[in-house]
Amino acid sequence: MKSEVTITSQYSNSSITLETDEGKLHGGDTSAPMPLHYFAAGVVTCLVTQMKAFAKRLRIPIKNIVMSANFHWRIEQHGRRPYVSQPIGFDIDIDVGSDAPVDDIKRLIEASKKGCFAEQALTLPCEIGHRLKVGDDWVEV
Repeated sequence: MKSEVTITSQYSNSSITLETDEGKLHGGDTSAPMPLHYFAAGVVTCLVTQMKAFAKRLRIPIKNIVMSANFHWRIEQHGRRPYVSQPIGFDIDIDVGSDAPVDDIKRLIEASKKGCFAEQALTLPCEIGHRLKVGDDWVEV
């Protein structure tokens, strides 16, 4: 069940190839991080990056940031049919090492939440387009 995906950034003109695998439930052998590991890491590291960048812009001194997150999902399974998954919510705990007032840290977090592409993608409804390659053409799915 191991897969590889190459991600190319149009902004930095760079690409990276990541390996992913699933557990035995999906026919994998956990030889690489699961796709949801990358998903969770992307959300958390996006927010950390925004906080570090925006702390400089807002002139809020920070020494370090430690985050932990819990992602809650519901799965509906009927017989052998493919299951349907639904996110329930995401909890992100943020520990900021700083001598700045708590209100400044809260302001930093609020600005960072708005600037974090991953968090905004989860918060704001948006369309996800899917296409299937058929011969030389792309067909909307």
